[in-house]
Amino acid sequence: MNLLGIVAAAIALVPAPREQAWREGTCAFTEKDIRYVRDAALPPEGYRLDITPDGITVASADDAGAFYARKTLKQLAESGASGTPSPSIPCGTVTDSPAFKWRGFMLDEGRHFFGKEVVKHELELMAEYKLNVFHWHLTECQGWRLDIPRFPELVKYGAVRPCSVAYGHTGLAERGDCVFNTESYGPFFYTPDDVHEILAFAKERHITVVPEIEMPGHIRALLAAHPEFSCRGDLPRVPSVIHSIGEDVLCAGNDDAIRFMEQVYDEVCDLFPDAYIHIGGDECPKTRWKECPKCQARIKALGLKDEDALQAWVTRHFTDYLAKKGRRAIGWDEVFAGNPGKETIIHGWHIQHGNKFGLLAAEAGYPTIVSDLKSTYFSLPQKTTDDPFTYLSPGTWLTLETAYSFDPFSGMTEKARPHVMGAECCMWSECTWNIYDLDFKLWPRACAFAEAMWTAPAAPRDFADFSRRMAVHRKRLVAAHVNCAPLN
Repeated sequence: MNLLGIVAAAIALVPAPREQAWREGTCAFTEKDIRYVRDAALPPEGYRLDITPDGITVASADDAGAFYARKTLKQLAESGASGTPSPSIPCGTVTDSPAFKWRGFMLDEGRHFFGKEVVKHELELMAEYKLNVFHWHLTECQGWRLDIPRFPELVKYGAVRPCSVAYGHTGLAERGDCVFNTESYGPFFYTPDDVHEILAFAKERHITVVPEIEMPGHIRALLAAHPEFSCRGDLPRVPSVIHSIGEDVLCAGNDDAIRFMEQVYDEVCDLFPDAYIHIGGDECPKTRWKECPKCQARIKALGLKDEDALQAWVTRHFTDYLAKKGRRAIGWDEVFAGNPGKETIIHGWHIQHGNKFGLLAAEAGYPTIVSDLKSTYFSLPQKTTDDPFTYLSPGTWLTLETAYSFDPFSGMTEKARPHVMGAECCMWSECTWNIYDLDFKLWPRACAFAEAMWTAPAAPRDFADFSRRMAVHRKRLVAAHVNCAPLN
């Protein structure tokens, strides 16, 4: 191998750029050596680097492209495994842009709360690997994590529970595995000031923050604060502790409950400035609605067929409500069954797992985000000897290579593909207790996901080459105190 080949082989960029060409020799690298120019011909978030002995030129169409160019330069300068910057980098050119505009990471804080510093830690790592959407799952049956001063009981009752599932147990009643510790959990929540701080931190890193406020299911913590909005009206004022899907959901026949959720979304829209609000919409049992006089009266008054049609009405009501406020509603793929407005974004989570709503949504022209659970749910074990306990069934592996081979277009027709905005990897926290569990499950698989989102299947992916580059990055992550899992 000649000197130029040695230089190219030693470069460890993640995600890999679309085009890179290296020359012999190294060039000085300091901030004063960089010249920034605008080039409208480049795509959004794209950039071009020209690294010469006379200086470094960064061309981009926007600020995000310049930001990602700096991240590439930073990786080039961190030539050693320790991540210590070098004053020189390889000479050459890089022309780069993302394949997908939506490159997301979802963090569930309803089950377990990680806190502001952990969120900022993950945002920093997201930016390093050019992920640009933080989907913040803030409400669940097990906890309400957003302080809304207008409604103080949400955190008074919804942000604390009497205990949690014990480590090493699933908390699933249907598996007979409900073993709990004896410690009160909470109150844990984010104040408006916390949210503003995190939003500012994310904005500096060109990351869009998408809050998720679930309804009409996955809402037991809200009902702990306001049991009057349930169908039964007399619930204990504590969130759920078990992890099974709760039958107590928002009473869809109660006008006051509908108005309350409108007011909650009003406050969320005031707090979060970006265009997107995730409304959940998945896994909503209809048991209570079938027994509820108010829900049955709503079905009759609207001329609806059944309780499934009632959920479709609820979804359409809130997607329309948010649209009037200038926001785009996102819902898990079950909402597609209710024929929501075309402004609604469908989030497909079990596209390759029985339910095909995500595929059908894209085929029907709905903007679609893909989070297929077998490829992007990093709560699944990754088949390492040190896997932390996982909520989902052992034996369902999601290895690093599986994460790297993820293709959002899998199973989709040519007609559907233009409607795919991108994808998200997801970290559910039923059995993710702390930053150490979180980092181990997330990294390095999130690096593989990031490269899949940035480079897409434009060319056959080379897992061996990714593994070579990732070996360098794993050492850097460990040196930066990230509890990064082994590569095999």
